Amino acid sequence: IGDVPVDQVFIGSCTNGRLEDLEAAARVLKGKKVKARTRLIVIPASQRVYLEAERRGYIRDFVVAGGVVCNPNCGPCLGGHMGILADGEVCASTSNRNFIGRMGSATSKVYLVSPETAAATAVEGRIADPRKYL
Repeated sequence: IGDVPVDQVFIGSCTNGRLEDLEAAARVLKGKKVKARTRLIVIPASQRVYLEAERRGYIRDFVVAGGVVCNPNCGPCLGGHMGILADGEVCASTSNRNFIGRMGSATSKVYLVSPETAAATAVEGRIADPRKYL
């Protein structure tokens, strides 16, 4: 898709917020930092997933990398609160829907990606191929 800088990366919610998704993203992020001026928001799919991800150290990996981990909720996926995209902002998201205005401004752009691609994108600040991190 070319060189696409991003303002925000969203991992989780009901789609791609399962334990195996968080594990895949944490594997890419472990020991790395989120690129300056790139926001990383992680939302586990359920309280059970959150607690198990915490027990396994994934939550810590996200926070140490510079991400924000929230309680299970729809969050930025529905564009209702936290992580709402401003005019012209770009997000790489593991959510399952993408239409104009879904995550905020009608002039924002959302790219749907895998958890691994989302994590690599957070590190590089642009849509990235995760294979070099695996």
